[in-house]
Amino acid sequence: MEARAGDRLLTHGRTVGQHDRIAEIVEVLGAGGTPPYRVRFEDGHEHLISPGPDSVIQHQGRKQAPKKNR
Repeated sequence: MEARAGDRLLTHGRTVGQHDRIAEIVEVLGAGGTPPYRVRFEDGHEHLISPGPDSVIQHQGRKQAPKKNR
């Protein structure tokens, strides 16, 4: 899992009736974009988290480098 500040972290609900949670990644504390991450939820609450397999990174505003023709 690799992220940058500004990406979003989507954590799926684990039980029936539990909603997915979305947080903005504010700070990446691991080397090379790896966890742990400091995240901010919609209500303003910040938390330090190491996401599990029920989480997905949604990359925001990244552009891919153009491919060179040979």
